[in-house]
Amino acid sequence: MRNQVFVHLGNGAEFQFSVDDAMPMAPDVARAWLDAQFVSLDCEPLRASGKVLTVDKVLRVTEAAGPSLFADAEWAEAYARAVSAALGKPMVRVDVPAMAITY
Repeated sequence: MRNQVFVHLGNGAEFQFSVDDAMPMAPDVARAWLDAQFVSLDCEPLRASGKVLTVDKVLRVTEAAGPSLFADAEWAEAYARAVSAALGKPMVRVDVPAMAITY
């Protein structure tokens, strides 16, 4: 079975990734990857309380990455695998302009 990750960045920038079960990423490894990207991309928490949920990390990392990082095939593959594993859903849509994730 293949999982799908769809990314909408706005201004016509959209990406679609298939995540093959042959190359799974463990959920804890996926969360660690997202944590590292959140820090390296200098992302800010969405909530005033400072609490950062996994979906918030996905939104902020996606927003900060922009089209330039998604053009890097290696980074984009790791992103899709991490999002799929961290959220544990077969289909994920990340919509940056709406700041929403749907399953």
